Amino acid sequence: MLRVVLVHPQIPPNTGNVARTCAATGTELHLVGPLGFEISDRYLKRAGLDYWPYVNLHYHDSLDAFKAMYQQQGGRWIGFSTSGKYSYVKFQYQADDWMLLGSETLGLPSEVLEACHATVRIPMAQPGVRSLNLSVSAAVGLFEARRQLGYLE
Repeated sequence: MLRVVLVHPQIPPNTGNVARTCAATGTELHLVGPLGFEISDRYLKRAGLDYWPYVNLHYHDSLDAFKAMYQQQGGRWIGFSTSGKYSYVKFQYQADDWMLLGSETLGLPSEVLEACHATVRIPMAQPGVRSLNLSVSAAVGLFEARRQLGYLE
């Protein structure tokens, strides 16, 4: 099963939007702290609307805590980065992949990128535009992986 991991997200509405996407697709969402907001933040809840009961949410207070849990489950870390090696549409996803996205301002920490089995990027047509919004990037990547794996039928 695919999983989405937000490492140190900072903006509650982005996380809420990702949570809503995960609820709609039945995808686990892992939040790795520290976060730039409280889990109870009203903006987070508003962005997720009334879908929070459908979110399979896991919170890890640190990267070390997340790594410990991951080691028990296995799979590949696929890091989304503006400097990713592969285009997200040319990369071959597997059902047990962990799709890691970093904070809105800093992206994934270098130690996380180095630990990834692969890094992917979402190509931008306009050179002056670095990246898409975090929640949009998560949705674009997740739906491509789901398409490849036949989960959209």
